[in-house]
This record gives sequence, structure tokens and C-alpha cells, in this order.
Amino acid sequence: MDPNSQEVCGSSHSSASTKLLLYSYWQSPCSWRVWFALNLKEFERLNPLHYVPVLVDGDVVVGDSFAILLYLEEKYPQNALLPSDPKGSALNLQAASIVSSSIHPRHLMSLLEYIEEKAGPGVRLLWTENHMGKGFDGLEKLLKEFNGRYATGDEVYMADVFLAPQICIAIRRFNLDMSKFPTLSRIYEAYKVLPAFQASLPERQPDAIVQ
Repeated sequence: MDPNSQEVCGSSHSSASTKLLLYSYWQSPCSWRVWFALNLKEFERLNPLHYVPVLVDGDVVVGDSFAILLYLEEKYPQNALLPSDPKGSALNLQAASIVSSSIHPRHLMSLLEYIEEKAGPGVRLLWTENHMGKGFDGLEKLLKEFNGRYATGDEVYMADVFLAPQICIAIRRFNLDMSKFPTLSRIYEAYKVLPAFQASLPERQPDAIVQ
């Protein structure tokens, strides 16, 4: 189902010291990016609420996962999501943009349900493999020369926040063959052991429905 149609079911991330609330939904990839970033920045207390994805910080209300992450980065600079050098920052934003603009919109559940209704389940699978594969191929070429533990080095940055949920969804939900993407496969193995990533997994969110 399309996460945008399920905003009435969600959760909030809050911290007594910062009074942050994140309205989210456990199956939303956009929300997942923000959970991951909040855990990296150490805002970890979780309580049930509503709406996806909106961050409330005092009298500031921010919607859209990319805007939320940029807001968090500017206001809460600890555990930076962007490197200090312009080249590294641009690289991270480019990788994040590929995920948010070229991959994620292609596998929205509402779109896939429409494709299946009009053309059948086989076409739905081919559509997903084709468009997600194109995006991953671009990311593989962009990041293959970096030899660090994560996407752009040995620190977790914005690119990782977008990549980790997207790769996990590709594997878990769509059974994408990751053997074609050795760089992405390597860095995903590093993500899996990060406490912040483990805490951000959808099934660990308060509103999760796990069968």
C-alpha cells in the first residue's frame, strides 16, 4: 500500500531535551530515512502518534524526509550527515537525490498496484526490477571508487541514510539480485551491524504490524 495513503497510522520519535516529534508510518521508506538519521543524532525515544513523515520541533513543522534531514543537519550539527568539504557534501546529496527522485517514486505501492491491475503481476515485477536496477546501477558507478566502510568513506553520512533503507527494501520486499551491485552489497553489510540502523528497522517501530 502507498505510504502516503496510510498517514493515519504512525509513531513519533521524541526527546525530553529537544521536544522533537516525528510523525511516521512503519512501512514508509521516507520515514525510515528519518528514523535512521534521528538514531544517528541520538534522538531515540519512541512513542505512538500519527502522520507521515512530519517533524515537529517546538513551533517548527517540517514535512518531506529530505527537508527534515536538512533541517536536522542545520539545527543539530552533532554527528554530521554531510561532510565539511563541498565535494563530499555534493556527492552525498547526489546519492540521496538518486534514491529519492529516481528510485523511490518508481516503487510506490499505489503505482505498483495500478500496474498490476492494468498489466498483471508479471509486469509489476519487471517494472520494479528494471527501474530499481537502473537506479542502483547509477549509484554503483557513482560510489565504486570509494574504499571506505560506508558509501563515501568511513563515516555515516546522508548518502548512507538514504541508501540503507532503499537497499534493505530492494532485498526484503522485491528480492532484487544484488550480485550485480558489489559496492552497494558491501556497504549494506556494514549498515546491518550499526545500532542506529538496527533501531530504525520498520519492524522495531511502535506501530509495526509484524505477522
